[in-house]
Amino acid sequence: MIDADFLWAAFVTLLVTLDPPGLAPIFLSVTNGMTKEQRRGVSVRACLIAFAILLFFGFGGELLLQALGVGLPAFRIAGGILLFYIAFEMIFGGRSERKRETAETAITLDHVRNVAAFPLAIPLMAGPGAITAVILLAGRAAGEPAMQAALVAVIAVCVATCFLAFLVAERVSKLLGVTGNIVLTRLLGVILAALAVQFAVDGITTLVRGG
Repeated sequence: MIDADFLWAAFVTLLVTLDPPGLAPIFLSVTNGMTKEQRRGVSVRACLIAFAILLFFGFGGELLLQALGVGLPAFRIAGGILLFYIAFEMIFGGRSERKRETAETAITLDHVRNVAAFPLAIPLMAGPGAITAVILLAGRAAGEPAMQAALVAVIAVCVATCFLAFLVAERVSKLLGVTGNIVLTRLLGVILAALAVQFAVDGITTLVRGG
């Protein structure tokens, strides 16, 4: 049976972490000069790559942690702190600037040809925050096939939302404007901060009970 609270928390966490509205103007900048068809091809490749990476860490992340000798409760605490840091950046305006700098470095300094893989898929979409969130959510769904299937669906929906944001990037950027993008980012940051604290609390509670 699928837990509705888990489904909603997974959707909000991943959607806020991926931040489709924030990716839209960056997508425009890294695909500047491309035709509409080329932009669509880049958006499809970027979303497929990001989806594959998130699935890999969702179903193989815990095994990787075990191989490194890191327990899931400890990772929940560390992951919660990381997500809270990302939320802090979103609230005070540092995350968008950092993403923009990453994109500019990839294009102007490294001369990366395949912008779909880098910087769009990695690290702008499947970055540390999104990977951390997926591993934490997969840990909560462990041993329950219905919950795992629901998590895969949530990842697919969130990545598809990014794809839609890329397709309408130009219109979204003009519609929201500078002020709209700032307000939306701040609101999403507050939501992510609350979810990050909950992840950390869950990890601490598990450690205390285990002790």
